[in-house]
Amino acid sequence: MSKPESGNQGTPAQAVLPIRITPEGVLREFEDMRQKISQGVKRLTEYTDDDLAIATAPKDEVWRQDMVRLYRYRPVVEKPAPVPVLIVYALVGRYQMIDLEEERSFVRKLLGEGLDLYMVDWGHPTRAQRWLTIDDYVSGYLDDCVDAIRARHGVDKVNILGICQGGVFTTCYAALFPEKVKNLVLTVSPLDFHGDKSQPEQGAGYMNLWARSLDAEDVDLLVDTLGMAPGAMVGFAFLMMNPVSNMTKYTTDLIHILNDEAKLLNFLRMERWIADRPGHPGEVMRQWFKDLYQDNKLIRSELELDGRRVDLERIDMPVLNVFAEGDVIIPTSCSRGLDGKFGTSDYSELAVPGGHIGTFVGGKAQKILAPAIAKWIKDRT
Repeated sequence: MSKPESGNQGTPAQAVLPIRITPEGVLREFEDMRQKISQGVKRLTEYTDDDLAIATAPKDEVWRQDMVRLYRYRPVVEKPAPVPVLIVYALVGRYQMIDLEEERSFVRKLLGEGLDLYMVDWGHPTRAQRWLTIDDYVSGYLDDCVDAIRARHGVDKVNILGICQGGVFTTCYAALFPEKVKNLVLTVSPLDFHGDKSQPEQGAGYMNLWARSLDAEDVDLLVDTLGMAPGAMVGFAFLMMNPVSNMTKYTTDLIHILNDEAKLLNFLRMERWIADRPGHPGEVMRQWFKDLYQDNKLIRSELELDGRRVDLERIDMPVLNVFAEGDVIIPTSCSRGLDGKFGTSDYSELAVPGGHIGTFVGGKAQKILAPAIAKWIKDRT
């Protein structure tokens, strides 16, 4: 006697219920979609540049050199913390992301916590900057910014907060100039570029895999041919991490938010930030791919900048390392678990919900990130 059909592991097969589609239901769906599109198109034609403005927290330019600018945000409390904080963003994107919207601004939340904030804007490098190296950014522009802040406030040291690629720059800076750094905060920053080898994370680390798949000659050919990595090329590399999602957000996903003004404005402001992708100096890219992605020299204290070794043991100031639990751009295995890698006995880690960008704009993470960082800094001032 034959046994009844069963699914996996002996589980009886479940009956598949038919989906009932009626002409009336289809017409209702089309009418609902038509109304959403109509309302959305009307909104899109009425929005002004002011409606879509990003990075609106008031600030003043206090220093400049070449394409680089240093801004000081206007304090919102009567007596801000005595030791200022310099925020260092990545080269592959603009700093505006952490001040995207007034109600979802990492910058505004730090200001509200009483910190005195500065921001370095790397600007838009051109082919004239194709020969810049990581050392030019770390020992040149970044050191000049720190010195400008020290002079303005009459302090010996400043707090530094690095984000993503900016976290690598600030790590190098703290190792080369520890006498100028009071506290070091790293957020979603890759430090162990081979961490994902021993602890692979599903759906994460595509840039790591791609970079390691290249031969050193491939990297040289790429840099020597392009000189500057165009912003559009850098952006395309990130889009290809999830091509399906990055297509549907402009079609089905967008239709569903066309009649929700808050979500639509957020979408448009995010797209405005994404579209403003700066070019990337070729020599920085060469070092980034060969010395970091491929040879993982930073975490082993083997990275050399202009003949000087970046020794992580020289980072003797307190370090707070923040990573995103859902980060697919920087796998958590490349940023967490670094206790003992620095020369400080005051090392802390903070996990926040969300992804690489969601760390700064996501609702859950925003409730945690700025208050935790501000408290950690003020406890050590």
